[in-house]
Amino acid sequence: MSRKISNKKMPTVKAEDQQKARAAQEFVPIEEIRDGVVILKPGGLRLVLISSSLNFALKSEDEQTALLLQYQNFLNALEFHVQIFVESRKLDIRPYLTVLEDLEKNQLNDLIKIQTREYIEFVRTFTENTNIMSKTFFVIIPYEPPVLEKSGGFLGRLLLGRAAAGNTQDKFGEYRSQLEQRASVVAQGLSRLGLRVVQLGTEELVELFFKIFNPGEAEAPQLS
Repeated sequence: MSRKISNKKMPTVKAEDQQKARAAQEFVPIEEIRDGVVILKPGGLRLVLISSSLNFALKSEDEQTALLLQYQNFLNALEFHVQIFVESRKLDIRPYLTVLEDLEKNQLNDLIKIQTREYIEFVRTFTENTNIMSKTFFVIIPYEPPVLEKSGGFLGRLLLGRAAAGNTQDKFGEYRSQLEQRASVVAQGLSRLGLRVVQLGTEELVELFFKIFNPGEAEAPQLS
């Protein structure tokens, strides 16, 4: 499965608007997302892992020292570059409040009903006056195909046409296998720190990049 990253369709078809849309797309470095792999316009490939986290400040001094040493060993063992990306967003508390309001409506005990309502108002007031941020942690794993195969865009523009479609798919499978091997090394290293990682699929990657390039939108559009 593959998806293109593109701007949303606008109701107007003016030439000026179309030119602006094309200009905006030039700043998006993604050519395609295929089978959970991000393909960049220059030809590089990226695999994205989402990681759990731990509260370092709550660890004892000995635990902190052990974690630092283990993290150092993890980095030193890598034979390739990785990028760690932290996404910070204001926490949307509305789904949680909706659940509480449903519980309040179905509550038969008057005392608990009142306490639930007071708790809802407390949470709503607190979140309105305080910026509560949610953080999501990602590890981006790169793979750069040989220079000759990168020329002219993604895998030499699919190895110069449809006639080489089978060869192209074989090459892509080979590169994807290299990425997955690297992902396995990263997952094993982070597991020793008590962290869990999961590879993002195509739909999850599309949603992630949509939110990055469209920060004002609540959710990504449905893709056919």
